[in-house]
Formats: sequence, structure tokens, C-alpha cells
Amino acid sequence: MQNLVLAVDDLDAVRADLIDRGVNVSEIFHYPGGPFNNAVENPRLPGRNPQVRSYFSFAAFADPDGNLWLLREIQTRLPGRL
Repeated sequence: MQNLVLAVDDLDAVRADLIDRGVNVSEIFHYPGGPFNNAVENPRLPGRNPQVRSYFSFAAFADPDGNLWLLREIQTRLPGRL
């Protein structure tokens, strides 16, 4: 089993498309201590990142092989990244 991350520019649209195709996708969530911070008691909080920052909002689903996919919304890239 692998954890894989897909960068998307419109989390709502991609999530809706996957659901329309029969994929069981989580609700949108964020990590309270920053992306991928699992050190806190409840590592995922419901809803988008409160500051609506790129790189900080996610949704998740598993494929038939058991791989966990994270959809990570990136609307504005960090400086120096294409």
C-alpha cells in the first residue's frame, strides 16, 4: 500500500468528478499543524484550511489496490515552482 499525492487546482471539481465516477472520496479537510502533520491528537480537521491557502486543503480516497490518494489543492504555486 502506498500513500500518493495528486496536486489539483480545483479540489471541489475534482472531488465531484470522482464521486460522479463512483469513487468514495472523503470530505475536504485540513491539518491543524500544517500539511501532513499527524503529531496532534486529531490530525485532520473538517473543511478547508481557514486561511484558504494553497497546499493546505485536501480530500482522500483509496483505490481498489488499497493505495491511499490525497488530493492536494494548489491554486498558487510557491515562488520558484512551475
